[in-house]
Amino acid sequence: MIIDKAMFADFNLLSFIEVLGTFAFAVSGAIAAVKSRYDLFGILVLAFVTAIGGGTIRDLLIGNLPVSWLNNSIAIWSAIAGFILVVVFHKWIKKIQNWILFFDAAGLGLFTVMGIQVGLNAEMGIGISITLGTITGCFGGVIRDILSGSKPIIFHKELYATASIAGGVLYIGLLTQLIEFWAQILAILTVIGIRIAAYHFHLELPQFKSNNKVI
Repeated sequence: MIIDKAMFADFNLLSFIEVLGTFAFAVSGAIAAVKSRYDLFGILVLAFVTAIGGGTIRDLLIGNLPVSWLNNSIAIWSAIAGFILVVVFHKWIKKIQNWILFFDAAGLGLFTVMGIQVGLNAEMGIGISITLGTITGCFGGVIRDILSGSKPIIFHKELYATASIAGGVLYIGLLTQLIEFWAQILAILTVIGIRIAAYHFHLELPQFKSNNKVI
């Protein structure tokens, strides 16, 4: 069977990625809220700010105003869908730690690629675009952790921002070799794979005590 690459050339995953990433991070935030025993409104707020936090910071940095989700009802409904899913199935989801890991990793990968593409579309440099991708992917989780009373994962546990940066570098490299569709898919899977592997195998950057000794 011959696969016609042209059939993928005009297929832009960006909007689809935004929907999936928003949904994934909303689920991640809602699960964290349930684990912290928040009420229904608290679950909704945490789901929503986790879903749109990174993208909002990115848009503010590049002057993309009003921020993208204000003009995107699909993104809003994606966040609401994630909230509803957790509320309906919370008795099963909250008992499975791997669910929050999976949705967090998926959101990280999806939003990293989306943030990079937004930077490239705004004619930003490669380094800035990768930074924007990392901000988009990571800072929703930072807000989630702070509001749920946890120390942000990005600052002290398994590889998180590093996974986003690695996927971003790979994405930029693949854009010169592959059509955008496959570059996006492979970069997203790479981020997800690194994040999940880091969790299961306890891969992390060196940590330091106040006496500067590595622990």
